[in-house]
Amino acid sequence: MSSSQARQFQTPRGTRDLLPDDYAIHQHILDHAREQARLAGFGFIEPPTFEQAELFARGVGEGTDIVEKEMYIFDDRGGDRLALRPEGTASVCRAYLQHGMANLGQPVKLAYHLPIFRYERPQAGRFRQHTQFGVEAIGVHDAALDAEVIDLGWRIAETLGLTDLKILLNSIGDVEDRRAYVPMLKEHFEPHLERLAPDDQSRWDRAPMRLLDSKDERTRPFQTDAPVITDHLRPESAAYYDAVKSHLEALGIPYEERPTLVRGLDYYTHTVFEIVPAQADGSQVTVLAGGRYDGLIEQIGGPPTPGIGFGMGIERMAHQLREQGLAPDGDSATDVLIATLGEGAEIAATQIAGDLRRRGIAATLAFGGRSLKAQLRQADRSGARFAVIAGARDLTEGRVTIRDLRTAEQRQVALDDVVGELAGEFTDGAYTPPQD
Repeated sequence: MSSSQARQFQTPRGTRDLLPDDYAIHQHILDHAREQARLAGFGFIEPPTFEQAELFARGVGEGTDIVEKEMYIFDDRGGDRLALRPEGTASVCRAYLQHGMANLGQPVKLAYHLPIFRYERPQAGRFRQHTQFGVEAIGVHDAALDAEVIDLGWRIAETLGLTDLKILLNSIGDVEDRRAYVPMLKEHFEPHLERLAPDDQSRWDRAPMRLLDSKDERTRPFQTDAPVITDHLRPESAAYYDAVKSHLEALGIPYEERPTLVRGLDYYTHTVFEIVPAQADGSQVTVLAGGRYDGLIEQIGGPPTPGIGFGMGIERMAHQLREQGLAPDGDSATDVLIATLGEGAEIAATQIAGDLRRRGIAATLAFGGRSLKAQLRQADRSGARFAVIAGARDLTEGRVTIRDLRTAEQRQVALDDVVGELAGEFTDGAYTPPQD
């Protein structure tokens, strides 16, 4: 095959390259999320990208879509059955057990931002590899902690400037509550079983509560009159749910009760919540979701240990920022571009660039030996605020030209003074425009 016919590789379906403008939005979101997590007392953790596949099968649940259809599973050369991480909570709980964090002061509060891998149908804001910011608070069963975690998610959205969102809230009780409730739910759906979506027909027996959260139009009509679990909670579970709501109200956090909200993972108990677009009709993407999982650590081999957390999809949050006109402008990678003119000017340009970088100012050279006009066009395209023109003739006289690319004004300065002159225009490496 000739070079002209060589295959041009593309990103695998459901993945994408994070280009500089996208990266700037992601970092903007993560900066806000990390700061709000810090203010709430969360430390940071980074588990490995792949784990024993059984960890997710036992933790997330054998009957879930994630385990049955979406995990990337492989055998390594040692014969271990491994999986790329499809969610963060099970990994963090495994780390909690492995490193003896039960001996620390409880709750242990951990935050993370990680790549997540799921083989699912790509769509707007959903990719087979995406980035998730999440938090887990492990070791305490307390309604105030539930409210604190929900509040943290809401404050991240608020500090990003998002307004067109709402919190959906529900309680799904505990094992005892569901043992009494599920038979009633199955009885409701059974007469309609053949009219449900095929995937939902299979869930009727193994995960009937997930029928309440189905987005398939064939199933949704039968959700309307289904019994809701909050009408069948035991007194202690109902009291816990009431306490969560009281704490949210004390924090001034708005919420909308959604009795059909159950979430799609087996480990949830009691409080579950989502942050969704305010006009969500059941089919739009969730930007942040989580809940309490008091049985998860026991499922993966530890002692009974309560926990609560959430996961936030960075791509989905970025989509909301764009939708609401809140996406930040991409930061320029260059503050100063140094153009050269004439033989021998490149050495001086290299020295100026190095000195500027040591002062915290982003500087680059206009490489390639092009004309001065072409170099200045590059400076404009780069987003730089200034160009330094180092001409061979001027350099022999110990001077260079500084051009303000915003106003097109330029001035000559002594070579020894150029770094100090430019440093005066910047604060902490960022351009400070002159005041009117």
